[in-house]
Amino acid sequence: MGNQPATPGPDLLLKTLAEFRYELRRFLLFSECAALEAGLQPQQHQLLLQVAGAPENMAVTIAYAAERLGLKHNSAVELVDRSVREGLLERTADVNDKRRAILRVTRKGKLVLGRLAGSHAEELNELAPRLTGALKHISFNAHRSNNVEAR
Repeated sequence: MGNQPATPGPDLLLKTLAEFRYELRRFLLFSECAALEAGLQPQQHQLLLQVAGAPENMAVTIAYAAERLGLKHNSAVELVDRSVREGLLERTADVNDKRRAILRVTRKGKLVLGRLAGSHAEELNELAPRLTGALKHISFNAHRSNNVEAR
């Protein structure tokens, strides 16, 4: 009874999850502030990122953007409309299906994204050790907790 190894309690896992969530939120706040400083709304930045980062040869539609951003279709349409008006995106009719619009990032949008990508990469390089450390702790403690519960 006294010789059993100490098992990780749920408190350690919760603390690690809290730390991981904190680090993620810090990155998201950084990203939102960087977008605003670049003259974009944070959701516009995310939209441009999803359109620019879509797989090659994929027709990027509003439905695709809505799904990637976790938005309802009509909210994505409004976001696309605003981005088109600001010259960040262009929307063209799909030659195969005139009901669909194909989205592409404009030169102006690519310039803004390029500036933001550099600062985001720097921030992620600083954040990576803390995030990976938290992930390792979460994985290790969740695995140990599951093994203890299985006994």
